[in-house]
Amino acid sequence: MRKRADQVAQTRERIVEAAVHLHGTVGPAATTVAGIAAVAGVTRLTVYRHFPDEEAIFAACSAHWLSRRVPPNPSAWAQVADPAERLRVGLTDLYQFYRDGREMLTHVYRDMAVLPDTHRRTLEDRQELFHTLLAEPFPADQRIRAVIGHAISFWTWRSLCLDNGLSNAEAVELMSALADLGR
Repeated sequence: MRKRADQVAQTRERIVEAAVHLHGTVGPAATTVAGIAAVAGVTRLTVYRHFPDEEAIFAACSAHWLSRRVPPNPSAWAQVADPAERLRVGLTDLYQFYRDGREMLTHVYRDMAVLPDTHRRTLEDRQELFHTLLAEPFPADQRIRAVIGHAISFWTWRSLCLDNGLSNAEAVELMSALADLGR
């Protein structure tokens, strides 16, 4: 019995790792159950025995990928009262997460429209939380909110750091200065 349970767990782990690999290389939109099965070395039926639908696969893939990362810590940002300092702390944390997960995040954000609804909403809700926490100590001004919304975007980070060669620190400094102009 123990050996069988270990084999089942190992098979499940291979399937999840295959999904993580494919989501991080071709993206969720191009990942198929057949592709996951091929990479994991199992049949499509075996994938479905472990995961009844794409939402279950995506949930397991996300949990596995996130378990190997240091996620942003918005509760730590909320402890910083000074608006400019909170923004710097939050962006530093967020940009490090983006850099560490850039391959996967590029594909996930690119494929947002095809993600399972619960996962897409979770990502959107998380971005809204980040936006709210970082904008909260600033005066209520649409320009500042717009700058902060732009600054927390993965695509902004990607453009500044990957496409244009800035370091995370330089990008944080630039986005903080832009927010300061709006005050």
